[in-house]
Amino acid sequence: MRGTPMPRYGIAIDSTKCVGCHSCRVACQNQNGLESNETFNWIKNKNRGQYPSFDKEFIPLQCNHCENAPCQRVCPTGATYTSPEGVVLVNPKTCVGCKYCMEACPYKMRIIDHQRGIVEKCRFCIELVREGGTPACVTTCPTQVRIFGDLDDPKSDISKFIAETGAQPLRPDLGTIPKIFYKRS
Repeated sequence: MRGTPMPRYGIAIDSTKCVGCHSCRVACQNQNGLESNETFNWIKNKNRGQYPSFDKEFIPLQCNHCENAPCQRVCPTGATYTSPEGVVLVNPKTCVGCKYCMEACPYKMRIIDHQRGIVEKCRFCIELVREGGTPACVTTCPTQVRIFGDLDDPKSDISKFIAETGAQPLRPDLGTIPKIFYKRS
């Protein structure tokens, strides 16, 4: 008897809706017990145009949970691994804090936990997700910038959004096969 196929989680980000309020960052910090100067979510501010036709784009950034993750390939202890749901995770019991993964990540989305001497990153709030929840950065957003779901389910909101908008990952040329997709203006 075959089991139910595992989902392949991802996030679609509509940066045209982001107002740069950083609520995603604060929710992530609260969910993960991070200090105020630590985060797994960043907002990149990008200026567009010239005066008087000028505006600003806010681009939420986080771990891309790559299918071809360079961080995982360089980990000497196997602490970085991909879960059955396709989420790139770090095992704190086997991470030795060598920072090879930080150097290998082309998106620079990892941080060092100085107290524990290990590397940390976005986990898609996998503990919440496995209990039927949604990542904190998704649920807290006042403008509903992020859509979380199963990339392999064509009926999921994330798959429909990507198909309808043509959302693309950042830097697909790197060949890392990210699972974060962006609709940008």
